[in-house]
Amino acid sequence: MIVLLLAQIAVIPQPVNVAYGSGAFVLTAGAVIAADAAMRDVGYALADYVAPATGYRLPVRASAGVISIRTDTSLARLGDEGYRLVVTPAGVTIRAAKPAGAFYAVQTLRQLLPVEVFREAKVDGVAWTVPAVVIEDAPRFSWRGAHLDCGRHFMPKAFVKKYIDLLALHKLNRFHWHLTEDQGWRLEIKKYPRLTQIGSWRNGTLIGRQRGYADSSQWRFDGQRHGGFYTQDDVREIVAYAAARFITVVPEIEMPGHAQAAIAAYPELGNTADTVGVGMRWGVYSHILNPEESTIRFMQDVLTEVLALFPGRYVHIGGDEAVKVEWQASPRAQARIRELGLKDEHELQSYVIRRMDEFLTAHGRSLVGWDEILEGGLAPNAVVMSWRGTEGGIAAAQADHDVVMTPTSHTYFDYYQSADTAAEPIAIGGFLPLDTVYGYEPVPAVLTPAQARRILGTQAQLWTEYMPNPRKVEYMAFPRLSALAEVAWTPRDRKNFAAFTERLRTHLGRLAILDVNYRPQ
Repeated sequence: MIVLLLAQIAVIPQPVNVAYGSGAFVLTAGAVIAADAAMRDVGYALADYVAPATGYRLPVRASAGVISIRTDTSLARLGDEGYRLVVTPAGVTIRAAKPAGAFYAVQTLRQLLPVEVFREAKVDGVAWTVPAVVIEDAPRFSWRGAHLDCGRHFMPKAFVKKYIDLLALHKLNRFHWHLTEDQGWRLEIKKYPRLTQIGSWRNGTLIGRQRGYADSSQWRFDGQRHGGFYTQDDVREIVAYAAARFITVVPEIEMPGHAQAAIAAYPELGNTADTVGVGMRWGVYSHILNPEESTIRFMQDVLTEVLALFPGRYVHIGGDEAVKVEWQASPRAQARIRELGLKDEHELQSYVIRRMDEFLTAHGRSLVGWDEILEGGLAPNAVVMSWRGTEGGIAAAQADHDVVMTPTSHTYFDYYQSADTAAEPIAIGGFLPLDTVYGYEPVPAVLTPAQARRILGTQAQLWTEYMPNPRKVEYMAFPRLSALAEVAWTPRDRKNFAAFTERLRTHLGRLAILDVNYRPQ
C-alpha cells in the first residue's frame, strides 16, 4: 500500500509530506502567474519551463493569478529551501520564505505535470493536468551536490549548462567543478597565461584500460591532441547560469599534487630540473608543486583570480594523492621542513594547506579539501570531503569541522553499474549499483547529535578518465544521481527503494525527453 501511495506522484526526490486531494488543476493558455517582487524571477522561470511544450506564454504579474507564487515568512521554519505547494482544481499556490524554496516548488510542479512538458516544441493533444495535492517539503541536508571532472576530459560549455539544469531538476544545489589536473588545466588565469596555452593540451590519451605494467612502454596512446579550457567570460556565464537555478559552483584547483599540467606550463613550480609534459595516462603522478614561498604566492595569485570568478563561500584545493617522493629527494624541500620546524613531509603538506586556508579565510571564504588534508594536521577552518571511506569524515566531525560525505563505496559514479563488467562500457573499476547508492546513509552512527550536525551533506563524483564525452558522463551519472538526490533531500524514514523504482519509471521518461543518455534499468 505504501509503495502504491508514494508512486501516485512520480516526484524525485520524494517530498517530505504529501497529502492527496480530489481532482486536478488544468493549465490553460489563459493562466496568469502572480508573483511578488521577491519571487518574480521564479515566476518567469516557471513560464519559461512550460512555454515550449504547451505553447502557452504565461504572463507574470504582481496581481492575482491562477498560479500564485509569494513569500511567506511563516515558512521560515522550513529553512531557505523549503516550500509549501497546494494544488486544487481552482489553482496552484506556492509559498516559501525565500526564492530558493519557491524554485524547488517549481521543480516539483514540473514533475507533477505530464512528462511531455519537458519537450522543447509544442505538443498537441495533451491535457496539462496537475493532481490535487498539498506538499510541504524541505531538504534534509544543506550540501546536495554533484562533481564533474573536466581535467581528464574537457567538457563543452553547453554540456556543463545541461548538467547544471539536471542538477536543478533534482533539487541539487552544489556543482563541484574540477578544473585542474595532471592531464589538463582548464581555467584561464590572466596573470599566468601558459597555464592554458600549454597546460590545457596534452599530446595524446591512453587507449583502453590502464594496466599496471612493469614496463610502461606497453601502454598505447591515441596520438591525438586533447584539450580546451574555459575563458573567464565562460566561467562568469556558467556561474550566473547556475546561480539563476540556486546552484553554487564550487571550483577545485588542485594542490600540491595532481599538478603536472601546471608544472609543464611553469617548470619552476616543480622540484626537479626535468621537463615534464601534460599527463597522457591516468593514475597518480609523482610530480608535486614545490613548497617554496614563490610557489605558494603563485597559487595564491591563481586563487585571487578564482575568487573574483566564483562568489560562493567554498573553494576546493584538492590535497589528495600528493606523492611526496620528490619532496623526500629535494634538498630544498628538506631544508623547508627544517626551517619551519616540521616533523616530515606530511606536516609540510599541512603547512601548504594551512597557508591556503589562511589566505581564503582572510578573503571571507572556506577551504575544502579531500580527506588527505587531515594528514599532518587539519587546517583550522577546513571543510573535509571524506572519500576514502567514512573514517576521515568521522575524525573531522569529531574535531568540530564541517564534512561532506563522499565515500567511494556509495558516491563514485565512475564505478561500474553491473557486476557483469563485460556488458558495460569501460570504467575505472569497482561496482556501485543503483540500490547501493539509494541505500546510503551519510551520517555515521558513531557520531553524537552535535557531531552529526557537522555533516553538511553528500555529493556524487564523476571522474572522467573513462568518460571521454558528455554521453558517457550521462550514462555513468543517471539514474544513480537521481537516487543520490533523494538521499540528500528526503528524510531517512521517508525513503523506500521500491517506491523510488516505481517513480523512476516515469522519471526516466523525463530524462529521455531531455536527451539524457541514462543507463536503462
